[in-house]
Amino acid sequence: MGLWQFLVQNRKEVLELTGEHLWLVGAAMTLAVAIGVPLGILVTRVPRLNKAVLGGANIIQTIPSLALFGFLLPAPWIGERADRLAILALTLYALLPLIRNTSVGIQGVDRTVVEAGRGMGMTDRQLLWRVELPLAMGVIIAGVRVATVISVGVATIAAAIGAGGLGEFIFRGLAMVNNQVILAGAIPASCLALAADMGLGWVEKRLSQW
Repeated sequence: MGLWQFLVQNRKEVLELTGEHLWLVGAAMTLAVAIGVPLGILVTRVPRLNKAVLGGANIIQTIPSLALFGFLLPAPWIGERADRLAILALTLYALLPLIRNTSVGIQGVDRTVVEAGRGMGMTDRQLLWRVELPLAMGVIIAGVRVATVISVGVATIAAAIGAGGLGEFIFRGLAMVNNQVILAGAIPASCLALAADMGLGWVEKRLSQW
């Protein structure tokens, strides 16, 4: 049986696992943006926290994904459900590019523009929301783009703890020594990553031009 025939015959399961994959990545990215962007802003306001925050995010990034899942399993409430555990792990992996790009984007804003805003009587809050964040948005979206692509790839490992997603096909194919089943999970996951990369790349380009 060819790969295309396998996908057609199992289209219901493929769509179901793709939906699970999107849910894991979407939930994790929502949490990561809600945590990472404020942390990126924080390190620009309190520079002494820069090494601690970025260092912590760097350390998380170096932990192998399966090992991180294992570390989180004993956590109360989190470890009780595989999808919660997977979302938390994906969120942690996505933090580094979000924190780094947010801080770099804000620090890269032309200081003369900031001083001009300050000269107009803007408060620090107004400068952040009306000047710095809009001008840094292209760089921040680039961080979201990188984090999303990373999350799509790492989410395939979540199947190892029963969280679902397209990794189910990959692990099933490995157990069966069947390349077609492996590709049935790997190709849709790659397509999701490419679609996210191109879509967010377009948004990044539009914001940079604006």
